[in-house]
Amino acid sequence: MQENLRQETLKKVKNGKFNCEKELTLSVISGKWKITMIYHLGKDGIMRFSELKKLFPKITHKVLTTQLRELEEDGIVKRQVFPEVPPKVEYSLTELGSSLMPIIDSMYFWGKENMKHFMNKDN
Repeated sequence: MQENLRQETLKKVKNGKFNCEKELTLSVISGKWKITMIYHLGKDGIMRFSELKKLFPKITHKVLTTQLRELEEDGIVKRQVFPEVPPKVEYSLTELGSSLMPIIDSMYFWGKENMKHFMNKDN
């Protein structure tokens, strides 16, 4: 479903039939792991696939690959392949990706400030 939202939103933007900037932002960063991936690349710098995988032990290889590809397609993440054996691939934030860091930092601080509210809330 998230993939469809992302594709639909990008299609609307390309056709000039879209004017909800908040939805565009959400469609780019939506995905269970994307915000955290962007956060770590922004704070820790360049990372290899295996380093990202270690950060998210429950993520499957396929999901990590898919979300990284989407971030790359959207210009948020740069994937650099080095011509050596075995292949070396590094991921980093682009300038556009780095521009998301204030948003992600704000989300972090909001969560930190409001954690107690949700911990004390009756389910």
